[in-house]
Amino acid sequence: MARQARALMFQGTGSDVGKSLIVAGLARALANRGLSVRPFKPQNMSNNAAVTADGGEIGRAQALQARAARVPPGVHMNPVLLKPQSETGSQVIVQGQVFASADARRYQGLKATLLPYVLDSFRRLAGEADIVLVEGAGSASEVNLRANDIANMGFAAATETPVVLIGDIDRGGVIASLVGTRAVLDPADAALIRGFIVNRFRGDPALFAAGMDLIAARTGWRAFGLVPHFADARRLPAEDALALERGEGARAGGGRIRIAVPILPHVSNFDDLDPLEAEPDVDLVRVFPGSAIPGDARLVLLPGSKATVAGLRALRAAGFDIDIAAHARRGGFVLGLCGGYQMLGRVIDDPGIEGPPERIAGLGLLDVATRLAPQKQLGLVAGESRDGVRLGGYEMHMGVSEGPDATRPFARLDDGRPDGAVSADGRIFGSYVHGLFAHDAQRAAWLARLGGTSAGEDYAAGVERVLDGLAAHLEAHLDIDGLLSHAA
Repeated sequence: MARQARALMFQGTGSDVGKSLIVAGLARALANRGLSVRPFKPQNMSNNAAVTADGGEIGRAQALQARAARVPPGVHMNPVLLKPQSETGSQVIVQGQVFASADARRYQGLKATLLPYVLDSFRRLAGEADIVLVEGAGSASEVNLRANDIANMGFAAATETPVVLIGDIDRGGVIASLVGTRAVLDPADAALIRGFIVNRFRGDPALFAAGMDLIAARTGWRAFGLVPHFADARRLPAEDALALERGEGARAGGGRIRIAVPILPHVSNFDDLDPLEAEPDVDLVRVFPGSAIPGDARLVLLPGSKATVAGLRALRAAGFDIDIAAHARRGGFVLGLCGGYQMLGRVIDDPGIEGPPERIAGLGLLDVATRLAPQKQLGLVAGESRDGVRLGGYEMHMGVSEGPDATRPFARLDDGRPDGAVSADGRIFGSYVHGLFAHDAQRAAWLARLGGTSAGEDYAAGVERVLDGLAAHLEAHLDIDGLLSHAA
């Protein structure tokens, strides 16, 4: 396959070994060296998505990597995005737009159809950059899926892209995972791997020097570096909901303003929480099924959901509906974002978008009714909330919410459209705008409403500082010149 830019692919011995973070850090490091860099992930699975300026959606991790590379995010950086809608099925996004819905078995059959889109997107990026940093998905050792693979060795072989394998020492067994991957790979695939990185090391690096030598000897691959744990990674948007389950990004409680967030299956765009969590005056509590929503919370925040009807059922099954109703009776504030907004209404009418046609009662805290629709609303937005404060973010939803409370919209967008709804008593809010709290003025206004004070920090500037710190971290601990010498 003809292309102009050099490329280097980073695959993992498993999911969540730090591939996304390594690529983001390298993107910033190489951009700092004056190179034109593009991130690329052939296939991603995540409900934490970002909207691009051209009206499509990609994985949040690729949007962060684009930011690290100092370029706008585009749909070709993640041509195939899988957004889980159930335990076995996903919505398939291709080059930014809804392509199909498929269970795991059907998706395997779709891969041959999707490969040309992947190669087209890769070719486009390669034509505009000095180097493309490619991120694999899951594990390189899933040889049972190799025949139709478009995300790991299948992509690398189709494009003749050299590979670096990443192992995570923090979870244990990193020697076995790297050597074992070499053992199960087809020799032709193994020959594409130029070396390895051991990530998330804690302690004295000298104690693992023999381990690095052993891996190199058993695999024949070059060691590109032992990367110590980067603590500030928690300040960057996480790729998937595993971070929520582990509590990544969570600080020890202590802020005066307690915000409770029920965590439901298929939660989406949960990086909406990150700017709040970074505020010293906030104690953000993630509440999982089996626990109660704290009675002293000032705000209950319902985040977005990829499966709103299923999420609403899960909310009731956990008893959160009772807790939220009690919170509202006590005069507490409630905010629903996107799918969370839809749950707050009187009813959700699904004509067959998320499953069989049905009509389900909502929480009834906002006098609106939602009808789900097949056309997805995608776009970057800006506007002003009803209290006169500027906001910015993006829309990503399927459905329309209308009713008396929507005549008191939460915001008026710059294109003239109203957004969201506010209850008559001014304590229940709904909005379709994601990224609300990343806007500094809007976040400060919310904290003031809750009786707190914002630290006044520029959230975007803080993310930039972390990316710069990550780049410096990798410059210190990786052989970046060696990596570049193997890009092809």
